[in-house]
Amino acid sequence: MFPAPHDALPLPARPSLEQYRKLAKELVRICKSPSEPGALSALAVWAKSWVSNLVNHSGLTLTGEMPVRIEWWTSGVERFARETLTGAEGKPCTLARAQFVLARLHGFASWPKFALHIDELAHSNSSTTRFESAVDAIVDGDTATLLRLLRERPDLVRARSTREHHATLLHYVGANGVEGWRQHTPKNAVEIAALLLDSGAEVDGTAEIYGRGATTLGLVATSVHPERAGVQIPLLQLLLDRGARIDRAANGQHSLIRACLANGRGAAAEFLSHRRPLNDLEEAAGVGNLDAVRSCFNHDGTLNTSATQEQLHQGFFWACQFGRNRVIEYLLSLGFDLGAQDRDGQTALHHAVIGAQLETVTLLLKNRAPLELKNKYGGTVLGQAVWSATNAPSPEPYLAIFLILLQSGAKTDPEIEEAWAKLSRRQASKLRPR
Repeated sequence: MFPAPHDALPLPARPSLEQYRKLAKELVRICKSPSEPGALSALAVWAKSWVSNLVNHSGLTLTGEMPVRIEWWTSGVERFARETLTGAEGKPCTLARAQFVLARLHGFASWPKFALHIDELAHSNSSTTRFESAVDAIVDGDTATLLRLLRERPDLVRARSTREHHATLLHYVGANGVEGWRQHTPKNAVEIAALLLDSGAEVDGTAEIYGRGATTLGLVATSVHPERAGVQIPLLQLLLDRGARIDRAANGQHSLIRACLANGRGAAAEFLSHRRPLNDLEEAAGVGNLDAVRSCFNHDGTLNTSATQEQLHQGFFWACQFGRNRVIEYLLSLGFDLGAQDRDGQTALHHAVIGAQLETVTLLLKNRAPLELKNKYGGTVLGQAVWSATNAPSPEPYLAIFLILLQSGAKTDPEIEEAWAKLSRRQASKLRPR
């Protein structure tokens, strides 16, 4: 729900508490102003203008890999402000409530905490200023600045953010759950993490991320950014070498391996599976451990008492998403139904498309996987291929998948054809000589 800690908006380069007080008064005026019929509300206009100006004055350059967008921020800001200021039945739109909205939008639990943060940023030697500078150094991979800050203030390594999540510096290495515009992993992230640990960072310290105590190991294991930077496995190894406990890293919800699978981090799940026993058939299939999968079945191919049908189905879907083809072939030999759908309506073939697993897609098609079943969003596997190609950092892995689905008889429609044509034009423009 917006705003979560990772939704927090950036501050301008030189934040002024007086300007925010004026902004709160403006919000009160806007929420009390009538809207013209058929026109955008004053609050919507304000949200769009404020977010755009804020990003410009923060000095940020938003990239496609960041989990934040100006448009998404704008709609979230408008919705949250409307619900808080005008949606509470019997509660008037007051200055105090407007101040609370602004504090929450920046990731703070209350206006007093937000005001204190801004006040401390005005002092170059304050603990808050030093902490924020250290975070920036971590995100930028600036070891020299980080080392200088830690030498000047050794206690900084155990300090915590004044934002709602109360993360330590080490948590920012995870690039997960903290401010979205700070979710970036530099190539020297392992060196950064080692420096923090050598300086006394608590390896299993927790932060209030995703609703409960999160450790750096759990954040790194489930984050896409360390994986894209090519340092996820070395980071996990470093943390484990320094004493991080796998059983403390899943935020109390489910196992860390399952959390990795659910977040698309198949390599991290497989790595961790070699460092603690697998819990069940779902995990075994998801990481591709065929021996562990076989141990869940009787000689006649039926499940034994160690496994459930739910684990079988979800494990098969994970196996397809992460290309565990030996496991897939074994479970197909036992008669797995390729028409089965998960709670989102995704079939095994949907999952293989999502994971850009061309060999798995080919394997499933040879076994007559259905092409026209729709997920809960109304998408067939062909529509899923277009959606994934459009939203992935690189669409190339989905191009061959789209073509093989067409060749196998997948039905297209004008909407899919238009989206694919647009994607193809965009790819062609990248290939033109400049």
